[in-house]
Amino acid sequence: MERLTAHVHGMVQGVGFRWWTRSRALELGLTGYAKNLADGRVLVVAEGSRAQLDALLAQVRSGQTAGRVDLVVETFDAARGGLHGFRER
Repeated sequence: MERLTAHVHGMVQGVGFRWWTRSRALELGLTGYAKNLADGRVLVVAEGSRAQLDALLAQVRSGQTAGRVDLVVETFDAARGGLHGFRER
């Protein structure tokens, strides 16, 4: 199990991007959250298998999201646990 932390740049606030991300994450069986940041980015934190996390990243980068994604900066770490479901914050 791993943890993905991704900062998503673009037009991703006020366009349903967090809801869209939540839907994809739940379909993939991931736990975590998507949160608006003050600078206009969205922070996505998700835990699951590397294959599940890679699938979420591929969908975020697909051009099929709500809004417009210009850049995704991601890091992977060991899962920490403590996340339940996938929430919009």
